[in-house]
Amino acid sequence: MSNFIITGTDTDVGKTVFAAMLVQALGANYWKPLQSGIAGGVDTKTVQNLTGLPDERFLPEQYIFSEALSPHRAAEIDGMEVDINALTLPQSERPLIIEGAGGLMVPLSRKNLQINLFKKWNIPVILCARSGLGTLNHTLLSLEALWARKIPIYGIAFIGEENEDNIRTIAEFSGEKVLGRLPMLAQPGPDSLQKAFDENFKVGDFISDQGFTHMASNDAARAAS
Repeated sequence: MSNFIITGTDTDVGKTVFAAMLVQALGANYWKPLQSGIAGGVDTKTVQNLTGLPDERFLPEQYIFSEALSPHRAAEIDGMEVDINALTLPQSERPLIIEGAGGLMVPLSRKNLQINLFKKWNIPVILCARSGLGTLNHTLLSLEALWARKIPIYGIAFIGEENEDNIRTIAEFSGEKVLGRLPMLAQPGPDSLQKAFDENFKVGDFISDQGFTHMASNDAARAAS
């Protein structure tokens, strides 16, 4: 079992619900290092409400900004600046699910994009992508950004209604592993999250070395090309 970064092809793609499902299914801890916007509550509390897990499974945010804006701008409004060198991984006795803020190229400051932080950590990334219209371009561009920086990609998780051709097309063009598809849940909660995981994902993809073997073979193929 490993730590995973959960990122998205765009904002509001559904990665918080996916992260909650994974935290519950893998018995993991959850960490959202940067939170922009507090009017609707922080994502850490959302994941806790979705899973019903106790406080000790949730690590405190390192930065919380008032406005629901890109972290660089939200930090400036609050008179702060994100220093990626100060963002260090916390100790966790369980696997750690780390949820990013928005998409890969979101600025954390006037000096650094979020993807630079992911490069610094060098933890396998699970890319959350919409299943519907627009996902081909957004997902393949996001993968190109990760490949260019040699950031390890663990797999792609699709979110939304069934769209077999979009998923197949991305898998064929990218060669990356499709972990599964999380359907939209009318009433997300511990039971529906567990049901969605059991029906659409394989726990062995996350707790065995299968994913890492796939990552290594993809890395070797790209290095040879």
